[in-house]
Amino acid sequence: MNKMISTYFITAVGVILLVGGLYFLKTVEDPQGMLRVLPAICFGLGCGIFGHGMGEIIVRSAKKRNPSAAKQLEIDLKDERNVAIANRAKAKAYDMTVFLYGAFLIGISLMKVDLTLLLLLVCFYLFIIGYNTYYRYKYFKEM
Repeated sequence: MNKMISTYFITAVGVILLVGGLYFLKTVEDPQGMLRVLPAICFGLGCGIFGHGMGEIIVRSAKKRNPSAAKQLEIDLKDERNVAIANRAKAKAYDMTVFLYGAFLIGISLMKVDLTLLLLLVCFYLFIIGYNTYYRYKYFKEM
């Protein structure tokens, strides 16, 4: 499928989800079961998908209007220095996230939140730490 057509399709799907979620949020009087969260999920996904699609459309039109800037942007994206800076920033953000998420878990547990939710959050936290450990070991063996 053509890249531009798929971008417009993604944007249209985002708008449909956004409008559908908003419509059901406003019209359903007494939601039961899955209808309590489904409209909010549709609205959130629609916002994200629409924003991504519109961002792609805007970037493509800007590249089309100014080819020299598009070429410079492509060079900057593939530059080793910029890639190293981006990876270092991601690593710093990850390190901070691990500590903040751990503190968040302690706060949530002290507030006596439902045990199911707490265990779900702890499993999520342990999955992230396990993922980190797996790739650290894998890269250690490669290098």
